Amino acid sequence: MNQSKTTDDTSDVQNDLQAQVVDLQMSLAHLEVTVERLDDVITRQDRDIHTLQRQLQLIYKQIEGQDTESGIAPFDVMADRPPHY
Repeated sequence: MNQSKTTDDTSDVQNDLQAQVVDLQMSLAHLEVTVERLDDVITRQDRDIHTLQRQLQLIYKQIEGQDTESGIAPFDVMADRPPHY
């Protein structure tokens, strides 16, 4: 009788440990997918930021190359502040 109870207890403990391992594996797989998705987002955002920086540099060069007498004055942040500042 005692041996049967011990075997049942051992079996229950093993089943519980196996269930915990499966849960941990599922959680790890979910986290790996999340990390891969975040990495993709970060990579895309980094590429977008570099593109925007290049575009901004081109705009600055274009503005600096313009003649102020051509009708468009260069933008000065401090001089062109809105009245509510």
